[in-house]
Amino acid sequence: MTKLAFLESAAKRRSQYALGKASPLSQDEVTQLIQHAVRHSPSAFNSQSSRVVILYGAQSEKFWDIVKEELRKIVPADKFESTDKRLSSFAAGVGTVLFYEDQDVVKELQEKFAIYAENFPIWSEQSSGMAQYAVWTALADAGIGASLQHYNPVADAAVTAEWGLPSQWKLRAQMPFGSNEGPVKEASFIDDAQRFRVFG
Repeated sequence: MTKLAFLESAAKRRSQYALGKASPLSQDEVTQLIQHAVRHSPSAFNSQSSRVVILYGAQSEKFWDIVKEELRKIVPADKFESTDKRLSSFAAGVGTVLFYEDQDVVKELQEKFAIYAENFPIWSEQSSGMAQYAVWTALADAGIGASLQHYNPVADAAVTAEWGLPSQWKLRAQMPFGSNEGPVKEASFIDDAQRFRVFG
């Protein structure tokens, strides 16, 4: 990897909402890519609290059907069409990555290092964010489109029951992915003077 390779990869990461079922990688290769990205993501105290569920094909479609039915209960009928269209676009992809944080790990660390107890939930969220970013960037680098969604906790209980997941896993984000079937929006950036201070 050249010095600029990571920055080039980072620049490829964009929200892709036009997803298809083609993929430049096999299912096994995508799984290995996601596992590698999460495995090498940092976590406070090397807690490795991130947990990931990867759904392909009909299983991914089932996830978005569950979300759709849960949202149908709370979204007014006259406003549901746009919700339905958006969720269907996520289901149109190859699969979906569900990002969880294991709350048992967080609690164990809180008990073991009581002086930092209030910080461990925050650090857990940071770990999850880094895992999400690593996976998203790796997928983009492989030519696979994705976006990051947050339909938790609307369907959490139903999803946990459907796939028999541990109750201590807390869903933090969902990442539908697939082939790039349309252009992505160009990124815009605020002025550097608003974001950075450099001294020395």
